[in-house]
Amino acid sequence: MLAASRTCRRIAPRAVGATRNLNVHEYIAMETMNKHGISVPAGHVATTPEEAQHCFKKLGGGKDKDVVIKAQVLSGGRGLGTFKNGFKGGVHMVTKEQEAHDFAKSMLGEELVTKQNANGIICNKVYLMERIYMRRELYLSILMDRGSGGPLLVASPFGGTSIEDVAASNPDAIFTLPIPITDNSIPDDTCAKMAENLGFEPDKAGYDKIQTLMKNLYKMFLDLDCTQAELNPVAETPDGDIVVCDAKVNFDGNAEFRQSEIFARRDLTQEDAREVEASKYDLNYIGLDGNIGCMVNGAGLAMSTMDIITLKGGSPANFLDVGGGATETQVQKAFELLNSDNNVQAILVNIFGGIMRCDVIAAGIINAAKEIGMKKPIVIRLQGTNVEAAKKLIEGCGFRMILADDLEDAAAKAVGVADIAKQANDLHLGVKFEGFGL
Repeated sequence: MLAASRTCRRIAPRAVGATRNLNVHEYIAMETMNKHGISVPAGHVATTPEEAQHCFKKLGGGKDKDVVIKAQVLSGGRGLGTFKNGFKGGVHMVTKEQEAHDFAKSMLGEELVTKQNANGIICNKVYLMERIYMRRELYLSILMDRGSGGPLLVASPFGGTSIEDVAASNPDAIFTLPIPITDNSIPDDTCAKMAENLGFEPDKAGYDKIQTLMKNLYKMFLDLDCTQAELNPVAETPDGDIVVCDAKVNFDGNAEFRQSEIFARRDLTQEDAREVEASKYDLNYIGLDGNIGCMVNGAGLAMSTMDIITLKGGSPANFLDVGGGATETQVQKAFELLNSDNNVQAILVNIFGGIMRCDVIAAGIINAAKEIGMKKPIVIRLQGTNVEAAKKLIEGCGFRMILADDLEDAAAKAVGVADIAKQANDLHLGVKFEGFGL
């Protein structure tokens, strides 16, 4: 059943509040690695075409050096993406000063559509960096792994392409080694083993350098509370140097209190505005592209609710878990969020009251209806703590809401009323749901 809801397409990257991770732009990741003794190409960030032209000159672009310009968006597949203005590719080689200006002009302020983000994501910055000539492209990452109960070192001699594609076509080319979670550094034998897996020989220059990279990367991983540090590609140059040419680094949101410097660089323009707003009130919200807004307590129940909506022929507009200790204010904000979403045509509330009291949910819904005027039909299924008190509040509130006794009935009603609203909207008909002013 869970697979059904996973077919829903996300419309924006996840928010920090929803995933517990902070994702930063490539240029920030490169600056951070450089501070931790990791070799990266020289580079500068620009926000205007003129700045991009200046960065090209600072890097010695032209006769002395080749330069690459990269759109700074939080999405993979930039190189194969297309901007909505028709400009193709978020990564380009720059050989002339004017090219730096023109490429930046075509990228900045435009939305880049990628394989990971079909609706496009705004590009407000470009990163110009020196081109590195590679003998080999490698893949290297460290991530938190549930299976091993700690950090996991992952590497492949086939870098420069999607690691998922390598896993599908040649899984034996991906090597993993667990790192003891109590260790402050990667054991020497682990580094040596992974260096050999990547094809480095003990008597070659790159053998020691790739191990130094692993150790420095793990130190950064620990010092900055990373959840993932993915380097792709890592270049081995003809001279035997090891240089990181691209990176994706995520940070644990629970560590924001001690990583304020890096979290201050969070780019809210790259996130779903609804998720950003939800995170302000500690609501676990993820935007989808359906038309039935969901508010549920508990992640498991939220997933089940999304599944049954899909099985009934509907499509959830979001994942929204208010948790077990939500206040009336949080519930009200959750409803304001759902009500403001133009894609939402019906709202389904599914609460199983244990720690979360049903009357608190009801009071929050009623407050939202009074303050913002709920114009969308609401289907409510309540069970558990203070359910009778909640029903009395709803019955006496003056707003007509659709009550359901079980989840299957609630999902069927939500799908039905959303379908009526959608058809009416498509035909430009004015349909009024009693109590909601539609």
